[in-house]
Amino acid sequence: MNLNAKSLGLAGGILWSVMLFLMTLLSIYTGYAAGFLEIVESIYPGYGISWPGAFLGIIYGFIDGFVGGYILAWLYNKVVG
Repeated sequence: MNLNAKSLGLAGGILWSVMLFLMTLLSIYTGYAAGFLEIVESIYPGYGISWPGAFLGIIYGFIDGFVGGYILAWLYNKVVG
């Protein structure tokens, strides 16, 4: 059985973008996960623990999650299928 690469990419993009947005908001108000988000800051140019950074994180998160999910499904299909 093959995986649908576009569907897995879409699911990964939505999941990562929503998680990054919520973690940024949580860090703005409580400071929780600030260490993790500092690592994310070093990977995504322009991202920061702020409201604009939260919305930029949605864009970066979706692109990163989509590409990761797509590649994962493609590799799975090549190895198993």
